[in-house]
Amino acid sequence: MSSAPEQESVQDVRGEDGGRSGQHDREGPEGASPGTDTEPGPDAEGNGSAPVNGHRVRVPPARLPAPAAAPGAEPQAAPLPAPVRPGSPQPLGARYRTGPDGVAGTNFALWAGGAEAVEVCLFDEEGRETRRALAELTHEIWHGFLPGVRPGQRYGYRVHGRWDPWTGARWNPAKLLLDPYARAVDGEFTLPAQVYGHVRDWPQQHVADTVRDDRDSAPYVPKGVVVGDEDPEEGGDEWMDDRRPKTPWSDTVLYELHVRGFTMRHPGVPEELRGTYAGLAHPAAISHLTRLGVTAVELMPVHQFAHEDHLLRRGLRNYWGYNSIGYFAPHAAYAASGTRGQQVGEFKRMVRALHDAGIEVVLDVVYNHTAEASELGPTLSFRGIDNRGYYRLADGSRRYADYSGCGNTLHVVQPNVLRLITDSLRYWVTEMGVDGFRFDLAAALARSMHDVDMLSPFLAVIAQDPVLRRVKLIAEPWDVGSGGYQVGAFPPLWTEWNDRYRDTVRDFWRGAHPDVRDLGYRLSGSSDLYAWGGRRPYASVNFITSHDGFTLRDLVSYGYKHNAANGEGNRDGTDGNRSWNCGAEGETDDASVRALRRRQLRNLLTTLLLSTGVPMLVAGDEMGRTQHGNNNAYCQDNETGWVDWSLLRDPGWRTLATLASRLIALRRDHPVLRRRAFFSGRPQRPDGLRDLAWFTPRGTEMTEQDWYAPTATLGMYLSGTDIPQRDPEGRQVTDDSFLAVLHTGHRPAACTLPGPPWADAYELVVDTSREDQDEPPGTTLRAGARLTVPERSVLLLRVLTD
Repeated sequence: MSSAPEQESVQDVRGEDGGRSGQHDREGPEGASPGTDTEPGPDAEGNGSAPVNGHRVRVPPARLPAPAAAPGAEPQAAPLPAPVRPGSPQPLGARYRTGPDGVAGTNFALWAGGAEAVEVCLFDEEGRETRRALAELTHEIWHGFLPGVRPGQRYGYRVHGRWDPWTGARWNPAKLLLDPYARAVDGEFTLPAQVYGHVRDWPQQHVADTVRDDRDSAPYVPKGVVVGDEDPEEGGDEWMDDRRPKTPWSDTVLYELHVRGFTMRHPGVPEELRGTYAGLAHPAAISHLTRLGVTAVELMPVHQFAHEDHLLRRGLRNYWGYNSIGYFAPHAAYAASGTRGQQVGEFKRMVRALHDAGIEVVLDVVYNHTAEASELGPTLSFRGIDNRGYYRLADGSRRYADYSGCGNTLHVVQPNVLRLITDSLRYWVTEMGVDGFRFDLAAALARSMHDVDMLSPFLAVIAQDPVLRRVKLIAEPWDVGSGGYQVGAFPPLWTEWNDRYRDTVRDFWRGAHPDVRDLGYRLSGSSDLYAWGGRRPYASVNFITSHDGFTLRDLVSYGYKHNAANGEGNRDGTDGNRSWNCGAEGETDDASVRALRRRQLRNLLTTLLLSTGVPMLVAGDEMGRTQHGNNNAYCQDNETGWVDWSLLRDPGWRTLATLASRLIALRRDHPVLRRRAFFSGRPQRPDGLRDLAWFTPRGTEMTEQDWYAPTATLGMYLSGTDIPQRDPEGRQVTDDSFLAVLHTGHRPAACTLPGPPWADAYELVVDTSREDQDEPPGTTLRAGARLTVPERSVLLLRVLTD
């Protein structure tokens, strides 16, 4: 352990604009003027220099500056806490505890590799700041114990070091930094110019990121909040394994939802709770989930995030939340109870309420990039703590390697960054109670130096971690970099969003596929992608829609995107929607078009919930939610992005929700629809039937030639007689057998039902051509009979045997 000179300072200086001013006058040699294109560079001593106000100003080595009062301002110091004690480098973050001498306080520990000094800054109720130097340095971790600092205390860090962007060094002690391990955040990022480490509005924008901005950012940024550990006697053991739903992957039905958007318009949730964790925990919200029958909610990002500057300038906000800045903190704006640590307890209560209803909680997490964006982005946390340590830098170190499309990429190969991510994941499992994670742009996390590597440190650490290897792990298996598309390539333990499923099913139902070869793979678990290395059918998360793109209703109502409300000239969002508007663009009064759209929705939902794998629905799709053609509603924190619960008052949309609930219940009751092993296509015993068979409209089995022939109709026979799995008592699992007929033609099709030995008769269970879906049709048909399949429909028939 080594220690740096201890230096304490207290500052509360308000500038002419009402904010604190940390700027100091500096003299320097004459240099480039604001109209000069000369690029600043390091001097002979390695210190940065920058043209400021017409002068090239030498930036001296970092130091703890004596605070200077702005003209006319009277410094007002917050009360000084007791002297800083050495404390401990473990654990990282701000942890309230009682020392061996009985003195209560908070231990602060911050990894800041390469920094020259670190101050922890405490803020009182009036916003006055007290700075204390963390003098102890152990393995690049700065630490100290502050007696008397209790839960609810707001704090941040100032980190000192060189300003030398050409080598990746971007320390700037004028910027108050959020603790990467902060477990609660108070306040909101507004991103004025003062929160940028460089002069954001420098005239020569191509060198703006190299000019240091010495204005104090503290008045404009949120603060971390000290949070006390939960008392085990007050419910801290709620996350024991025997109190979690622990739904097997094969039985899982995912439901992607937005915490705020799910309840903002819910009439059964009290107005003061709408859009919050408490709102999602309300019985009115949970009752919909249980009626529908989903087993897990996949929450769009709930880590503390920031809004992008370009959105704030247009009067918009980041609604989706894929712009994280605090990986331990529940997003404060989703809390009804308060933001001084209360959000932590509120989140836990939400998880407990969902668990009590048998519903697991999966978090969508964004560890591939942060809200600090590119070198032209704000300095909020990581960049100011150790830019070179936290981020992948491009050649030359001034700019960032960007595999995320968001300006930066976290340097997951770096041990302390990998530790941050795994510490965060374990925290959300062990202390917040969640049951799994969906990793946004997971391929970026699997990169070693440059290439995606399935033996990368991140994947290796997850595989051996005793906590994380037991939870649900879902990869979005791509990023925007070269070689980033990795569908089917993640190792065992991982389940993947299967966009091949999405594209194939969309194409089939819009009539874009000339044959059904690819459809057969997608319906039966995508064995071409996942039948290797011990992976199972549930390695495939089957989805037709997600937050990113059209809603299910918009998929059958719009032929192209309508994103003008995002303020980007309709340039954002994909043009490859694979959608069909059924003959009219957008909303229409044409009764035939509207009826066809509802039928197509029934077809899509039925296909999804009958497919082998893990189905994922998006909140509101089961009731016909629309975004009016916006396929990139990331900034629509309004009725466009929120679930419209009034749709359930419309019988046409209510019956769609009823069908979804019936299909989920059917899936739950029949293990042949949620197999744990891939189909073999062979009999499981000498006198048995194949576990999977495919039929033509003629009632004959598909041949190789049939798979390549143009067709609009496919029959899929699922045998329940020899399922290769056993129940908890070790008995062979058996089930009914089913025949599903999918017909995408625009005219009815004459089909022959397969005769013995496949069946003696059939009972019609689902018919998507019917508007009324409250009850199954119940029609009985003899084997070998001719059946007219309505245009654009799915029939599901239960096999009957004598």
